Amino acid sequence: MRSWCKILIFVVALLAFGAARIPYEQTLGNSLRDAGLFPPALQIATRDKIGQTSSAVALGGLRTLVASFLNLRAFTYFTEQRWQDVEETFNTIVDLAPRTRYYWETGSWHMAYNAASYYINDSKLPPLRRRETWRMSILKGRDFLERGIRNNPDDWSMLASLGFLLSDSNKYPAFRDKNASFAAATEAYRKADATGKALGYVKRSAFYALARVDGREAEALAEARRLYAQGKINHTPTMKALLFVLQAWENPQMDLLASAIAIYETPENAYEALSAHWERTRDGFPVHGVSAAIVLLEDRLSIPKDQSVLNKPSPPPGGPDEWFR
Repeated sequence: MRSWCKILIFVVALLAFGAARIPYEQTLGNSLRDAGLFPPALQIATRDKIGQTSSAVALGGLRTLVASFLNLRAFTYFTEQRWQDVEETFNTIVDLAPRTRYYWETGSWHMAYNAASYYINDSKLPPLRRRETWRMSILKGRDFLERGIRNNPDDWSMLASLGFLLSDSNKYPAFRDKNASFAAATEAYRKADATGKALGYVKRSAFYALARVDGREAEALAEARRLYAQGKINHTPTMKALLFVLQAWENPQMDLLASAIAIYETPENAYEALSAHWERTRDGFPVHGVSAAIVLLEDRLSIPKDQSVLNKPSPPPGGPDEWFR
């Protein structure tokens, strides 16, 4: 047989073997990606953004290395307050390293906190424009974090970060619907806790968010009693105040003075704690029975009426209505 015939047979056999392997390799690759053991294919848009050299490195299996270099670039953009460049760079970073929690949480923080805070004080923009840009930055941070959660559904830290963002007193006004924001925060914290890996504060944080949802007071009270019964680790000032408030909501005829002293042990402790709760106007916590209890405690402690905490001016509410006048 002529040599060229042998070569032709060899080439045909090689192509046939390669063609037969394609379905198997595609199936195996998809299975590995679904299991999180193999990164998703590098998109053309991502290759264009990171450049030819970095693309070659990434395609060579060193995506995390390229992501690390881009993270340094994003930090430079942050120091220069180039917020659009920060956002675009982190979107590229997570395309390269979608399983790395740090990049999702850091990118979200830059958008929802650093950029948003910058726009509060950006004197180059008129108030209405600053307010809307502030709000959009927070929404971008939320969307970015939620995308990270979809890529890492079992990551408790990202879920807890979402709960924190949604219930932050400086951020939740950006979402406009207070009840929807706190309800979503509760759900995020509960999902974080359901992973079985979350730290203990997550359960309390879920309750703190739930207690601020109108119409879910009974559910919140049941949760307060359950957590409080678990011991002193949950006897935080906020937990005690909300337990008192929700019990007053449940029973308007409750002996407020006796209940406050039962929770706080002394009238002095009760007065200090409930006064502090009364002044937390920005956090959106309920205050059922607090003012009436303060009056009773001031009478018990012989505090002159002109020195009553109820007669002091309320702390500035803060938030966008004040920031963007």
